[in-house]
Amino acid sequence: MSTHTIQEEIPGTVMFDGRMAMKGYALNKMCFSFNSAANREAFRKDEEAYMESYGLNEQQKAAIRARNVLQLIDAGGNIYYLAKFAGIFGLTVQDVGAQQTGMTVEEFKEFLRKQGE
Repeated sequence: MSTHTIQEEIPGTVMFDGRMAMKGYALNKMCFSFNSAANREAFRKDEEAYMESYGLNEQQKAAIRARNVLQLIDAGGNIYYLAKFAGIFGLTVQDVGAQQTGMTVEEFKEFLRKQGE
C-alpha cells in the first residue's frame, strides 16, 4: 500500500498543503500576530515596515496592498489566518465570497438571497 495521497485538483481551488504552508509561512505568521490589538495598530501605522519585519515576499506584499484575499491564498495564505487580516479592514465573509466568485458584493448578496428561496 502506498503512503502517498493522491489529491485531485479542484478547479479554482488552491489546495493548502505542506508546500503552500511553507510558501505562506511568513504571511500566516504576520496574520496570526493580528490577534494582538497592538500589532494591528502597528500594521495600520506603517504597513510596509510591518510586512518587511515579517519577511513577506513581493507577491504577498502586493496581495496585502490590494486587500485581495484570493491573491493572498495564492501566495500561501491560510484562510483562518487571513481572517485576522480581513478583520482589520472590516472585510466580511460576503466581501471574500464576492472576490471568489468575481461578483460585486451586492451581486453576491443577491446570489445568496436567491439560494434561500
